[in-house]
Amino acid sequence: MPGWLEVILRSAIGFIIVITIGRLFVRKPIGEASIIEFSFILIISLIVAMGSFHLSIPFGWALISLVVWCVGMISISYLSEVSKKVRTLFYGKGVPIVKDGKILEDNMKKQHINTDELLRKLRSKNVFQFTDVEFAVLEGNGELNVLLKKDTQPLTAKILNQNVPAIKEPETVIMDGEILDEPLATRGLSRKWLQTELEKMNALVENVVLAQIDEYGQLTIDLFDDQLTVPKPTELPLLEASIKQVQADLELFSLDTEQPQVKKQYRWCAEQMHAVYQMVSPYTK
Repeated sequence: MPGWLEVILRSAIGFIIVITIGRLFVRKPIGEASIIEFSFILIISLIVAMGSFHLSIPFGWALISLVVWCVGMISISYLSEVSKKVRTLFYGKGVPIVKDGKILEDNMKKQHINTDELLRKLRSKNVFQFTDVEFAVLEGNGELNVLLKKDTQPLTAKILNQNVPAIKEPETVIMDGEILDEPLATRGLSRKWLQTELEKMNALVENVVLAQIDEYGQLTIDLFDDQLTVPKPTELPLLEASIKQVQADLELFSLDTEQPQVKKQYRWCAEQMHAVYQMVSPYTK
């Protein structure tokens, strides 16, 4: 067999092997991999690369080496799932770097982290002042996770004791000019509904790069032609405006009438519409 043809065949087989290993065993970004996982990936990639073009190495030997390393990686992965000791041995465990607002210098030295690196890791978490940190732990993959002090944490609806609407996952219903039927069915919608909404926007399916349905059932689209302006959804803003208009009309009616009982009824209705507006407004923003 000519050398160039053997290189092509070896490279094709190695390409398939790398894709298979990646699909079966690698389920996290490379930045989140531990040192052990990264080493396995690197070694397997080197074996495949060397076996692809180094013709002096019999291809069978490269396959044997690859199988040994893959079996080792699978074994460690399985044992780590069933045994905490094995998991700690190969992947390490979280080490506190800041506790109760105090930097633990001894732990920093053991993990070979200097103050510059600590500040850099804090900045990556949008923390620019170390005194804002209540607790920080260095994970086995080198990532620093931070818990801010109570008075520096961002405000949330829970802290403000506010009720907020539940959020549904947006569904992509058009991609690259093709309608996706499964997401439409998930929302209980049809192609006819989608075509009607597109007609309101003067858009054709084949001209749509991406279309999504948000948690409130509104359709938003982006077109291939960036020069065209896409109208924004108007259903919820119109609903909000209608409620405010009804409230204003009721208040006006209460001012126009001279009968105390009727005036009282109109004011009560206006107050009810105001309560409706307050309940609906979180959904219309």
